[in-house]
Amino acid sequence: MSRNGYQHMVLDYYVDRVRAMRTERSERLASIRSTDDARAYQAEVQAAVDRAFAPRPERCPLNARVTRVMQQDGFRVEMLRYESRPGFFVTANLYVPEPCDRPAPAVIGACGHSAEGKANEGYSAFAQRLVRNGFIVLLYEPCNQGERDQYARLAERSCVAGCCAAHNMMGKQLELVGENYSMWRAWDGVRALDLLLERDDVDSNRIGVTGNSGGGTMTTWLWASEPRFTMAAPSCFVTTFLRNLENELPADCEQYPPGVIGAGLEMADMMICRAPKPVILLGQKYDFFERRGVREAYDQIRHFYSFFGAEDQVRLFMGPQTHGYSVHNQEAMVEFFVEQAGQGTVTKLPEPEVFTLEQLQVTPAGSVVDAGSRPIYELIDERAAELEASRPVLSGAELAEAVGATLDLPALPDLAPHFRIPRAVSAGGRTYARYAVETEDGIRAILCKRLVESSWGHTLDVEEEAHLYLPHVSAEEDLAAEPMALEANGGGELYALDVRGLGESCPEPHGSGGFFQPYGMDYMAHGHGILLGESYLGRRVYDLLRTVQLLRAEGTQAIHLYGRGQGAVVALLGAVIDGNLASVTLKNAPQSFRDWTKASLVAWPAACFPRGVLAHFDLPDCVAALGNKVTILDPWGTDMAPIGE
Repeated sequence: MSRNGYQHMVLDYYVDRVRAMRTERSERLASIRSTDDARAYQAEVQAAVDRAFAPRPERCPLNARVTRVMQQDGFRVEMLRYESRPGFFVTANLYVPEPCDRPAPAVIGACGHSAEGKANEGYSAFAQRLVRNGFIVLLYEPCNQGERDQYARLAERSCVAGCCAAHNMMGKQLELVGENYSMWRAWDGVRALDLLLERDDVDSNRIGVTGNSGGGTMTTWLWASEPRFTMAAPSCFVTTFLRNLENELPADCEQYPPGVIGAGLEMADMMICRAPKPVILLGQKYDFFERRGVREAYDQIRHFYSFFGAEDQVRLFMGPQTHGYSVHNQEAMVEFFVEQAGQGTVTKLPEPEVFTLEQLQVTPAGSVVDAGSRPIYELIDERAAELEASRPVLSGAELAEAVGATLDLPALPDLAPHFRIPRAVSAGGRTYARYAVETEDGIRAILCKRLVESSWGHTLDVEEEAHLYLPHVSAEEDLAAEPMALEANGGGELYALDVRGLGESCPEPHGSGGFFQPYGMDYMAHGHGILLGESYLGRRVYDLLRTVQLLRAEGTQAIHLYGRGQGAVVALLGAVIDGNLASVTLKNAPQSFRDWTKASLVAWPAACFPRGVLAHFDLPDCVAALGNKVTILDPWGTDMAPIGE
């Protein structure tokens, strides 16, 4: 079989939806005529931000501890750690000007995606530029950067060797317990602010936040979710959600706060919600967060600030380079903060000191886990255990309702879906009819049918008893070599379904460097489901349910469902929702979502992780509800391989 141009289907579907959102948003912004209108809009944005950056944990004692001090000419660097959550250590460097004889303005510095974290040369440089201008600067590290390797105990950790892959590993496990990594990252910054504001030498009326790339993300989220900041300078992040999507630019999971696009927000709204407080957007001329989006965001923010008579409180600076907190952007940020804080003339710093990792190290061995911090996967599993212990036992109808709600499934229309009949194809001596089932606007699930001599490929002629197969990644691959697919229905007529993003609409090759990479297009589609407040897995289940609806409308009386790997997850959840399938055979299925929180590393792709599922049900509940209709074959473990191998 061969592909026929569906690889961009899912991407274009999300582009169309984001464009529709932006049309509605533009109309809403155009309706603003006064300061009161602007404040009403801000209140709507703030409510959406508050929903996205939740749940917020209880504030625990910071237990801040300075482990060492490095003295420099004109400033000192305190090596400190604090706890953002009980037993969860954050390492940081505090740059303090000397002398500091009265409360000084302060800045939270959020690190971008660099292995060195706070010791990254560029991040230390902007802290030095600020401290030379009289600012106290707290530069804190994200998980799996610098000293915060969460997987330090593991002998084999190649799949999380890079910080982005590590963040996405944490993020998908957090989804199972109804949390999200954007809030975890932001909470570290909120507690950093708490730490600063406890100090007598900090002026609480002059508090800024800045960072580049992933640090620009945190600057943006902290600005929107934390009202105590008085000025902000995000670098190399703020653009538009649409530009990133159109440009096929996946982002870290912390860059997908739940529901913000679904609530009608663009990135500019994260700045708008704090108007008229001063903000400068820092971009780069050749950044992958491209300049068209940066300028669009700036224009919208500046226009919104005009309702407060505060256009001059919004600035834009475009550096001449590629992605990074270049000296140009750093100096523009310092000049802006000096102006806003009333610090007088800017002190230039042409050559910052270059400090080594060891010089800026906080913990004895450069590892928070070795110093006694609890790794994030233990905290996730602890929460999963709490949810499991408190989860009610559901009846069959209650379980079906819980599955539908967790997957955010739309109601099925009364009419069966329209379908097209693309050309049939031949492979391995067999002929396969093909049907493009239009499950919703812009989406076509590709149904193929293995024909026998008495069947036809130019019409859809169903059997009273149909056999429907869901592959792990591709119907083409499974129909060629997978024993369960080859043997289903005695090798006779068999339907196989590629739900959205799999098989013919899979956007990338299926190898480990393609479909299953933790930063690929399938992951990006899952992320945009989160941004919309939906479940990408749920939409795959919806494709199955609409296809079942079609077969029944055409005359099928009994459907035997088969699913392998990812297809087994879709099949099991769909069978619970439908309730009327004749039989369900699952091969290479995961045994439970709970297993995925007990493990430190999980190979299954992010799209298989339904948000908040463990508060309501788990896969064994679904299997039990199907009773003797279900057959389980060769389950897979957390490594997406046969158990015991």
